[in-house]
Amino acid sequence: MVTVKKRKIKGNTYYYLSHTYKADGRERYKELYLGATLPDNLEKLKREFLLQIYNEKWFKLFEDIRAEYRRQMHRAPPSARKRNLEAFIIRFTYDTNRIEGSRLSLKDTAALLEMGLSPKNRPVRDIKEAEAHRDVFYGMMDYGGELSLDLILKWHKELFSGTKPGMAGRLRDYDVFISGSDFTSPSYHAVEPYIREVFRWYSEEKNKTEAVELAALVHLKFETVHPFGDGNGRIGRLIMNFILHKNGYPMMDIRYTDRRSYYNALERSNKRNDDGIFVQWFFKRYLKESKIYLGKLQKPGSRRAH
Repeated sequence: MVTVKKRKIKGNTYYYLSHTYKADGRERYKELYLGATLPDNLEKLKREFLLQIYNEKWFKLFEDIRAEYRRQMHRAPPSARKRNLEAFIIRFTYDTNRIEGSRLSLKDTAALLEMGLSPKNRPVRDIKEAEAHRDVFYGMMDYGGELSLDLILKWHKELFSGTKPGMAGRLRDYDVFISGSDFTSPSYHAVEPYIREVFRWYSEEKNKTEAVELAALVHLKFETVHPFGDGNGRIGRLIMNFILHKNGYPMMDIRYTDRRSYYNALERSNKRNDDGIFVQWFFKRYLKESKIYLGKLQKPGSRRAH
């Protein structure tokens, strides 16, 4: 987290931006002198300062991941790309639905989506939602347009029309509370203007913000609004992969086994009003998920020899 510090030198007060972070396994400290008074554009300076750190610590690694991913996709035959995508969809569908309470196992999900075999003694709703999620995912990948409110309403309707038709494709018109969390989602009266603001922000930032950071921030902003009565996590995780895929990056699966740290990062970001908490969690998870494209997992701040 970027903080403002002040120092007194010979009776005079001076202000600095400071940030401590780890790179190459060591703790590093970076600061920026602001002056004898706090500048009016403090928030802009904080953002620029943080971007310098992100660029040094993360963005160069993400560029390497993207370049190697594109090289591998170009070299691989269509059959291999198809198999890899199918494997990702199975795993992603299992994890994203399991996080939301699905009782399907990974083997159940694979048998269902690969061979059309419905597992015994599993809720019909879970089976239908797994199949619907696969179909929405393929539609997401084929879609050549831009992210929008209309698009996510369409995804939501396709995901839930077979199991929860009363709420499918509709913004919530009632308040919701997140079990086990201190975070309170906005009142239903504020949902539509808030979610429209998320997409307005995205339209302004999509060509300015680094893609992995953009995916993290849009996901965080979407989950903060919590615009649907159910399915917010699944739609939010589709959104993050839409952004990554659209920008030529490998997609990301948030594992069911990582759900506690995932929810904790979301909640801490909201409670402290600090996007950087979730963004840093996302960056670490993305680097771990994409390590195959670096050959060997690198510590943030290190660079491969080219």
